[in-house]
This record gives sequence, C-alpha cells and structure tokens, in this order.
Amino acid sequence: VQLQASGGGLVQAGGSLRLSCAASGRTFSRCALAWFRQAPGKERDLVARISMLGYIYYADSGKGRFTISRDNAKNTVSLQMNSLKVEDTAVYYCNAGRLGIDYWGQGTQVTVSS
Repeated sequence: VQLQASGGGLVQAGGSLRLSCAASGRTFSRCALAWFRQAPGKERDLVARISMLGYIYYADSGKGRFTISRDNAKNTVSLQMNSLKVEDTAVYYCNAGRLGIDYWGQGTQVTVSS
C-alpha cells in the first residue's frame, strides 16, 4: 500500500482544513486507517483511527473537532479538522495497517496561526 497525503496548509486559529490521503493497492479496504501527527521535537501521536469495519477512535486532542472518514471505493481516507488551534500545528501522516504491517504517507504540514 502506498499513501499520498495532501490538504495541509496555513490557517488561522478557529479555521478548518481537510486532509486527504490517496492509496494504491488492492488491500486498502482491509486496512485499518489512521492519521497521526508530529510536532517539532515531539513524538508522533495518533489523532484518529477508523477500522476496516468503520469503527472510529479519536484521541482527546481532536475529539469533537476532527472527523475521520474513509471511502473504500476511491481508496481514500480523510480528516476534516474544524476549530483548529495553534497546538494543532504539526506534520500530519496518514497510516494504513494490516496484519501487523504499517504503511505511511509522506506527511503534510498543517500550520495554525494565532
């Protein structure tokens, strides 16, 4: 599975961004999909995950503000981010996992200004 993330950019606090990740590979629909983020000097943290069956988990950081979704027909996973905060600034990575193997996209920068 190869992943290509897009949609990052510069936005003011309170604004919104939608990240998308396009995947290649026939096993996409059988993967758990997730978005992680990594701020400078910090570890990469889980933001949201959606299972193969559509079960969703949000980390506290994005709960109530972020929405993860997947479209298996289009091989995409998206992250709608609303009410963005300065502390949401990070590089965001999409992830696909299956049978203990993780696949990563290249990351897209999200910068939230005050």
